[in-house]
Amino acid sequence: MTDNTSAEVIPAHADGYVGDPAVRDEWDNRYSERQQLWSGQPNGALVAEVADLSPGRALDVGCGEGADAIWLARAGWDVTALEVSGVALTRAAAHARDAGVGVRWVHAGLAEAALPRASFDLVSAQYPALLRTPGSKVEHALLDAVAPGGSLLLVHHAGMDENHSAQDNSFDPADYVWPSMVAALLGDDWQVEVNEERPRVVPAGGAGAHHAHDVVLRARRLC
Repeated sequence: MTDNTSAEVIPAHADGYVGDPAVRDEWDNRYSERQQLWSGQPNGALVAEVADLSPGRALDVGCGEGADAIWLARAGWDVTALEVSGVALTRAAAHARDAGVGVRWVHAGLAEAALPRASFDLVSAQYPALLRTPGSKVEHALLDAVAPGGSLLLVHHAGMDENHSAQDNSFDPADYVWPSMVAALLGDDWQVEVNEERPRVVPAGGAGAHHAHDVVLRARRLC
């Protein structure tokens, strides 16, 4: 896919960002503190797990500065990328233009984005900071977006769901969605293909590079 005319920030609604303004502002502030927050390279688990999949429609949840979305687009996927930070999306869109690929950028929270149901052949969430919601709305939003025959790929840092330092009052793992919570919702219409902890393939540089192991959940929707 090489039409870079679509490499623009597309709000989920015509009036702009859809989601919790506090979450947007928090992540805008984090991105604004550095000219580049992440490595600029696709995540290793994504590259490894997508290698045997035929390109189709992909959703990149929490796309950050766009490295995964751009890699997928270069590999032939029709990519929609969702992110709460407008600062990150502006950078991602610029990187996509430089790479000569087209990506649909959605400025919204996952729970509020109202994405089309059962329409993505791949839903990828790499180390997402997804806050828990009543009724597991976020977890269901991930699952509901996957088309029959499509794959969900959820990757997170191993141990973070139990790592709560008394000195870090800004992070409580109980506030966030972890792969085990999503796995617990998979019914008979899903086939779990990977659910394991493994050494992380770490791109050089970028935040989070100190994490050495991943939890990888890959599941295919049967119907």
